[in-house]
Amino acid sequence: MAPALDAVLAALRGAWDDGTRDPHDLPLPPGAPPSRGQCGPSALVLHDLLGGELLLAEVAVDGRRTGVHWWNRLPDGRDVDATGDQFRPDEVVGPPGVVERPPGPPGRCRAQYDLLRARVLAALAALGPGAAP
Repeated sequence: MAPALDAVLAALRGAWDDGTRDPHDLPLPPGAPPSRGQCGPSALVLHDLLGGELLLAEVAVDGRRTGVHWWNRLPDGRDVDATGDQFRPDEVVGPPGVVERPPGPPGRCRAQYDLLRARVLAALAALGPGAAP
């Protein structure tokens, strides 16, 4: 049985720090939300636990691509963006495309993913039976 979405989101948000952040987003600018730079590892961990599809979109400022953003579409069709609050007003997230997850661990930000996954699984296990996969 899959853990509840609310429990997974709370565990993700409680596990974020610079160790789980994309190195591209370090150091974290003053006033930036904790979700900044957490989208890739967070989307993968959420996918591990709840399945569904991975969504990817370009992020642009003044029409120039500055990065990408990852989030999830659950098996029931709901889009879940655990890190959607990370963007500044001048950053525009484009339309998403569905991305097939390659087999094996991620090629980029693997250490961040591994750390985030371990923390989330530990947090869910601490909630008791039924909260962790």
